[in-house]
Amino acid sequence: MADLHPDITDRLRDFIAKQPVFFVASAPLSAEGHVNLSPKGLDTFRVLVPNRVGYLDMTGSGNETAAHTAENGRITIMFCAFEGPPKILRLFGRGRAVLPGTSEWDEFIPRFEVLQGVRQIIVADIHRVATSCGYGVPLLGEAHDRDQMTKWAASKGEQGLAEYRRQKNTVSIDGLPVAIAD
Repeated sequence: MADLHPDITDRLRDFIAKQPVFFVASAPLSAEGHVNLSPKGLDTFRVLVPNRVGYLDMTGSGNETAAHTAENGRITIMFCAFEGPPKILRLFGRGRAVLPGTSEWDEFIPRFEVLQGVRQIIVADIHRVATSCGYGVPLLGEAHDRDQMTKWAASKGEQGLAEYRRQKNTVSIDGLPVAIAD
């Protein structure tokens, strides 16, 4: 059974800061739609206030989380301890994409180290904070960030990334529209 917390406590914030990877889940309203689950890393996650989080969303092959949160807002973010004491932390909330050039972008972006290839910030207002044992999560060796994503983004350049996003990031795999920055 999960332990519920009223918000993201300092102890949970410290746990989050130590995790090299987190997972983001979202889904469309349609029963025929695809549930999306994506691993994330690169030190892109921040607790903004005790019940609001955000992460830099990098340019990628799809844009499912932005499409799903635009349609219905539902998002779950999960952290697992792969070293040290076992723990799973799930953050349930309502999310949205914050695009460059908006006042919200200007408000949130100073909290992050901006990486090459960032397309938006996914911000989520959290209404359920739950931890569970994590006894079944394996212990893994020391994690290191990969540099392929930032190198790929740098090789594209800003114009190339904008064109890539226009081609691959404006519609979800289920046909939902996705707003992108111009």
